[in-house]
Order: sequence, then C-alpha cells, then structure tokens
Amino acid sequence: MTSITDIPLPGRRILVVGTSGSGKTTLAADLAARLHIPHYELDALHWGPDWYSPPREEMRRRVAEAAVRAAWVIDGNYSSVQDLLLARADTIVWLDYALPVIMWQLLRRTVGRVVTQEELWAGNRESLMKAFFSRESILLWALQTYRRRRRQYTAMMADPDCAHLTFIHLRSPRETRAWLATFG
Repeated sequence: MTSITDIPLPGRRILVVGTSGSGKTTLAADLAARLHIPHYELDALHWGPDWYSPPREEMRRRVAEAAVRAAWVIDGNYSSVQDLLLARADTIVWLDYALPVIMWQLLRRTVGRVVTQEELWAGNRESLMKAFFSRESILLWALQTYRRRRRQYTAMMADPDCAHLTFIHLRSPRETRAWLATFG
C-alpha cells in the first residue's frame, strides 16, 4: 500500500472514476461534503424516466453546465463527455480495486437496491430480472469493462495531454478510507 502521506490532496475540480461498483458515487459524495463543493453524478445527468437515455448532445450540454463551475466533484466514466471533463478537471481520483472486491460491492449494492426498491435516477429502480438475467446486467457490465477501464486510466496517467491533472490512484477500499480520513 502506498503511504497516505504520499498521496496528494485533490484540487477543486475532481473527477472520480473506476469500474461500476467500485464506489465512485459514495466517495464523490463524501469528498464533496468534506470539501464543501457540489457533487454531480453522471448517471443522474444521463438517465431519464423509464431508463431513457438522452441524445449525446443533450448529455454533453448537461455535463458542460456542471463542469463550467469553479469547483465540483463529478463521478462516472461516460466516454461521450470525457473530453469536457478532462479539459476542466484538475484532479482524477481513480478507484482501481481488484475485481473480486468490485464484484462483491456491486452484488451487495444491487441486491440491496432490488430488495428495497430504492429509487435511483428519475424514478428508475433496479429489477431482479434486469440486474441478473439480462444483457443489460450491471454485473455483466462490470465484468465486461473492468480490464478496459484499467487500460484506459493507466494510459491516461501516462498521456502528455493529461499532464495538467493530478492523479490519485487508490487501490483498495482501505486505502481510500485512509486517504479520505486525512480531510478530517
């Protein structure tokens, strides 16, 4: 584990990324509250009622409105808006956890949402059928994108076009909790 003293502090425009189920939204909301800055969840900006997905330009408009602000924490991995966020962000927090950790967290979260019928975005709820027995399964999505996300963010850290960004690469929930605790 990296020493917590070696991990930099974030700036004021923070993008939290990682595989589905890694805890992006939970961390982003906590970080935003500790830093007293707004939090935006890309899923909330994306999904409409009945899982309606807006046209690309509508999503870009919504994200641009959030990203133009002086300070924010935004979480998510939508490639359609990545250029907007990277142009404005000063910090990337990457939750790069082992696949079994992510899958356990995602399974626990998904079962909880199905059982409680927790409302997500725009009145949407996860269903047992969609979560576990469909091609749109969030669990299947996490398995399919895990390696791609790791390649994507590893490459981004080495990309000269991203040299303006501070990267905070967190490799376990324990490391993340310890880093977050440094904010008081």
